[in-house]
Amino acid sequence: MSHKRIPKRKAAIAVGGVVALGAAAILLPSANASQDGAPDDAAAAPRTLKAGDASDLAARLAGTLGDAYAGAWYDGEDKRLVVNVVRGEGDMALKVRSAGAEVREVDNSMAELQAGAGTLKSEATIPGTSWAVDPRTNKILVTADSTVTGDKWDRLESTVESLGSGMATLKKSEGTFRTFVSGGDAIFAGGARCSLGFNVTAGDGSPAFLTAGHCAAAGDAWSDQQGGEPIATVDQALFPGDGDFALVRYDVPATEAPSEVNVGGQTVPIVQAAEATVGQQVFRMGSTTGLADGQVLGLDATVNYPEGTVTGLIQTDVCAEPGDSGGSLFTQDGLAIGLTSGGSGDCTVGGETFFQPVTTALEAVGATLGDGGGAAAGDQADGQDAGAEQDGAGGDQGVQEQSDMGSDRHSGLTRTH
Repeated sequence: MSHKRIPKRKAAIAVGGVVALGAAAILLPSANASQDGAPDDAAAAPRTLKAGDASDLAARLAGTLGDAYAGAWYDGEDKRLVVNVVRGEGDMALKVRSAGAEVREVDNSMAELQAGAGTLKSEATIPGTSWAVDPRTNKILVTADSTVTGDKWDRLESTVESLGSGMATLKKSEGTFRTFVSGGDAIFAGGARCSLGFNVTAGDGSPAFLTAGHCAAAGDAWSDQQGGEPIATVDQALFPGDGDFALVRYDVPATEAPSEVNVGGQTVPIVQAAEATVGQQVFRMGSTTGLADGQVLGLDATVNYPEGTVTGLIQTDVCAEPGDSGGSLFTQDGLAIGLTSGGSGDCTVGGETFFQPVTTALEAVGATLGDGGGAAAGDQADGQDAGAEQDGAGGDQGVQEQSDMGSDRHSGLTRTH
């Protein structure tokens, strides 16, 4: 199988059909496709939307509004999508309202905010600082931790002031920024939420992680907190085509990147990557729905997403929802199997989900995982998992029950098909 190494991003956000879970999970939600054809009078008031439905609408409106679009967010209390429109763009505001979202007129365009962030990057790249565009305030939120003092604070403060009034806010944090995440944790970029798959070692020995390739559509710089300081940068990404994977390098070479998956309150050590086997019991960890399990149903699957065809995937009956994209698929005894790509259904009604094989991704990007191995021998993987299924039911049952409770909290996140 040939692989294209595509620098930076080359993925689009899914808007319908079989959904690419993570990039479609823009925390700034979106609306049901069935609502698009509603009469204008019915669309005058903001619609009540599920978080998953709202993600599609936000993505669609971002493309429709062009330069008038200045960000969006989901109002969880009122269950509405709020879209920022640059002041004076009345026609665009009407489009937002007719689509069922709430309009807020703002002064700062996305281009202006992004330019301000560029100035911060060039003039005030100081350890212990962060900045991100906050659509709720229509400003750049700049944060400095407890290590930013003296001349460093003065430099940061003067850079923020140079952006002009109403462009940025500066606040001090009592803690210290850490660049550390474990497999299954949430990662954010450009308003999108995905899941970290597995920590790996890049070809040059630097720490990195794998996630879904379509997640790279949201942006190059990724954070482990919503609106937080970027901790890693996309190095390679592929989607669609012969896979759906991305290698994201940690920005700080000394970052601790353990080979483990955080399953909520405990971790599962990941020993090495392995090929999937049909009938194999597997566990998926994602930042939206937590832990879920199921079986491998097929190998070398082809999926035709709205953005294009992806081949060489693993098909399972493990549920997944928006935001789980890129998350870990692994076995009870610590074999890394796959990265969540996409699928249909949700964790309320079930469905089919497809995963990028970890072994293929490692080979394509030149990285290693766990003890440095790539794929475990197929027979070895089969034997280990057979034993795991016999011995581990009791131990994993508690973890599964914990994850099920977490999944229930997110049962409202659904997609439009």
